[in-house]
Parts: sequence; C-alpha cells; structure tokens
Amino acid sequence: MKVGFIGLGNVGGKLSGSLLRNGYDLVVRDLNRDIAQPFIDQGAAFAESPKEMAETCDLVITCLPSPAASAAVMEADDGLLAGFGPGKIWAEMSTTDEAEVKRLGAKVAAVGASPVDCPVSGGCHRAATGNIAIFAGCDRDVFERMLPILTTMGRRILHTGELGSASVLKVLTNYLATANLLTCAEALVTAKAAGMDLNTTYEAIRISSGNSFVHETESQVILNGSRDINFTMDLVVKDITLFQQVADRAGVPLEINPLMIDIFTDGMERYGAREWSPNIIKRLEDATGLEIVAPGFPAEMVDDEPEAPGYEIIPKGKA
Repeated sequence: MKVGFIGLGNVGGKLSGSLLRNGYDLVVRDLNRDIAQPFIDQGAAFAESPKEMAETCDLVITCLPSPAASAAVMEADDGLLAGFGPGKIWAEMSTTDEAEVKRLGAKVAAVGASPVDCPVSGGCHRAATGNIAIFAGCDRDVFERMLPILTTMGRRILHTGELGSASVLKVLTNYLATANLLTCAEALVTAKAAGMDLNTTYEAIRISSGNSFVHETESQVILNGSRDINFTMDLVVKDITLFQQVADRAGVPLEINPLMIDIFTDGMERYGAREWSPNIIKRLEDATGLEIVAPGFPAEMVDDEPEAPGYEIIPKGKA
C-alpha cells in the first residue's frame, strides 16, 4: 500500500517516521518544505499538492493543527477531493470535531473513497517509538484494510465504531488529561506550600491511588522546570473546546470543563498561546511565590518501551 502523509509536525512527523522506518512506500507533504526534507533524504517522495498525493497514493493521512487546516487541504482546488476516487482511503489523524470529520467524510465517500478518523493518544514520546494508542472510527472492512498501517504507527489500536466516534473519544480523553494536569499542578504546589519534599511527593502520588499517566509524564517535566511535553496551551484550549461542543450538542451541562477553558485562556493571555501546557502551573507559582522544581527529573519524556508490533484492543463484553 502506498501511503501519503500530510502534516509533519510534532506528532505527524513521528507517525510518518514510523512508516518510513518500517519500509512503507511513503509520500509526504508539509507547507514547510524544509520540514519534509529529512523524510525525502531517507527515501520518501514529496507531493507538490494534496491532489497529486491523492491520485498517486492508496491511503492519505492528514495530521494537522486544526479542523480548518484539514478542510483547506481537502477542499482546495488542488485538494484531496480533486484527486480521490474509488478504493482510496482518507485517514484523519488530527484531533478534530466530530461534526466536521463527518462533513468532510461525506464528501470523500461521495467520490468513492473511504473516510476514517483515527486520532492518537499517549504523547509525542510514544508516537516517536510506534507505541502510541490509536482510535479508529470507520466501517469494519475499512478498519481491517487500515490495520497493518495502524499497528505500525501505534501499539494499541481500538476500532471505536462509525466515522466520528474516534474524534469524540479523543477529545474526551484529552479533557480528562487536562483535568488531571490541573489537579497535579494544584497538588504539587500545595505540597510545596505545606513543606513537603517534592521528590517524595512525586513518589507518594506515583505509588498511590492518586497516580495517573499524566502524573508519570507531565509532573516529571514540571519538576524538572522545562515543562516541555511537546504540547502547547492553544492546543489544550482547542481540544477542550471541541469537547465542550460535543457536550453542548448532547445537552450535557458541564461544570468543570468551562472552568478549565477559563484557566487555560488566562494562561495563554499571561504566558502566550505557544507556551508549553504544563506551564499552567505558573499561575499558582506566581500566586504563591513558590518554585515547583526538584532534582533528578528529565527535561523531556523519552519512551523506554521497545518498539513492537501493535495489536487491536477488543472492548470488554465484545470479545
């Protein structure tokens, strides 16, 4: 299968790198040709337009920063829709809006191609090693055609149901991660203010009922002081706003998420939209005059789990 990949940023570059590393016939595209050059140097081809990529590839993956960017790549005069036809697959790996992926998916289906929304979860460090989790919303037969690609880019692959279902679950999990980041920040600042040793505090949380994936990753770069998790405040606001839209459409009167949107909006105003998301803790550091750092923690997360073939996760009760 010839694979095209559009969007070679923090996540997309790592996912496409896994395909290239594992021998796939890869065509890449990014608005910044310099970003694409290392992939070209390693054997990937470059598409001069999305249309050209759609015409020459069996599968085209998009991994872009916003729903608007995906729409532009799809609907421009030289966009993917102009090149898609029967038998082709479009896989949207961006974190996007359920309604928007369904809208674009209907246009893809109208020209005979198959749409999939397949966002990832687990952090850039796991995307780099092919150990990230991937959700996939699409018809089952399309999922089975995609599965060898998905198990190359990711470790745990979940077929979530129809198109759009993966996007709903992705923004839901990002909402939970954001809530956990904020509570970890409050816990660490409170521990420091109460006179606790932060190295001991980290371990107390890690071995207790308070532990989580977010604590084991983002708390470490917070305590290092780098706060570098390869994810920025504006992307947090985008994701939890998408989650808010899902809840609003479903008539769910959320209480916590609107507050989180306010907190991160304030964080962007104070520190900049492209500030690393864990630096939301600075709001509390500024308010208390405390510095939440400790020795021995890494500046960035590196996945130490060996790369291994991925596999499908079967939901409990559906075996």
